[in-house]
Amino acid sequence: MGFPQVTLAPPAPRTVVPEPAPDPFTSTGSHRRVPGPRKPVDPVAEPAPGSGSGRGLKVRTYTGMAAAAVTTVLAVVVAGQVATDGDGAKTGALAANDDARSDSAASRSDERPTPDVPAAAPAAPSVAPPPPELTYEQKMAQQLPIDAKLAGPGTFDTVPGVAKAPGKGKLVRYRVDVEKGLELDPQLFAEAVHRTLNDPRSWAHGGAMTFERVPGGEADFVITLASPGTTGFWCAKSDLDTTVDNVSCDSASTDRVMINAFRWAQGSATYGPDQMFAYRQMLINHEVGHRLGHGHVNCRTPGALAPIMQQQTKSLDIGGIECKPNPWVHPGS
Repeated sequence: MGFPQVTLAPPAPRTVVPEPAPDPFTSTGSHRRVPGPRKPVDPVAEPAPGSGSGRGLKVRTYTGMAAAAVTTVLAVVVAGQVATDGDGAKTGALAANDDARSDSAASRSDERPTPDVPAAAPAAPSVAPPPPELTYEQKMAQQLPIDAKLAGPGTFDTVPGVAKAPGKGKLVRYRVDVEKGLELDPQLFAEAVHRTLNDPRSWAHGGAMTFERVPGGEADFVITLASPGTTGFWCAKSDLDTTVDNVSCDSASTDRVMINAFRWAQGSATYGPDQMFAYRQMLINHEVGHRLGHGHVNCRTPGALAPIMQQQTKSLDIGGIECKPNPWVHPGS
């Protein structure tokens, strides 16, 4: 009689229970006796007398118990292995996920080299473009602030350089001085004198004479821009009072033709602020006319242009005859 064998098939182990050994039959003659119902056998109890070999029964009993124990142990081991493998797969998946997250974090970490980004250059300060340079005509048309009682130091600066005479008439040389401390443009004043005197409508009309500006030495006269106080001082040398109406003069006993800086900057009521250019031309022509030997002349025709030697700063209405402002010696030229 052989021992029963146990066969394991993954994943679920099957337990093979050994069949009980058949009881021996007792034969009487030619008839076979049908065995009666079996009673459960206590594996620990000793076999009843006359039931066969007791040792063989014990061996079979112990063998079945051992096989069942082995089967149970194998089932537990296999189940544990399956559980372990499942946990390992989960652990591996979690580890893989952790590695992926770790790699992702590392890809964003500070350990990776960061490309150099050039620092933004500081914005250049906003600088307004300089205003366009005014033309000569625009500068001459401007009315400028000045104190009517201003008294300068009485000292002068000569405008440097030479402005050649443009014509072929009698050459008249002059110098331009500007009192120190005046907030007026000396170059503009010198340019205005030269342009005005050499204009065909001025004393240079018809080629009678031509004017040249020199820096000193051989000047026939000095046309001087000075404060009201200094103008009064120099005009008083020739017995002329310019303080009443704050006017200009030709100081005949000196070499200076005095242009009152207040009038140069502010003009006069007879011309108004809209005719500053024309007023300045009249002021130069009138005072230089005195130096050239011309006295005052009044207007004789109502509504006509005032003659250049009329005191146009004071009034355009002389003796009831009202005339129009005029800056030129020969206005029709």
